[in-house]
Amino acid sequence: MASPLVAVILSFFIPGLGQLYTGQLMKAIVLFVLAVIFGALSIIWIGIPLYLVVWIYSMYDAYVTAKGE
Repeated sequence: MASPLVAVILSFFIPGLGQLYTGQLMKAIVLFVLAVIFGALSIIWIGIPLYLVVWIYSMYDAYVTAKGE
């Protein structure tokens, strides 16, 4: 059983890592790739709010998934 706290902490540091921890490989890959793309776009400012959305969603989803197991 995955710990919700560990899942949130992992996603805090690397978006998608919490999903990987809870066994959601495809979602982990998608969130990580989106975080990288939006992180790169942060040089033109539009990437910053988009990155924050992906980052916060990643933590929320990792918590909910781990808690639901």
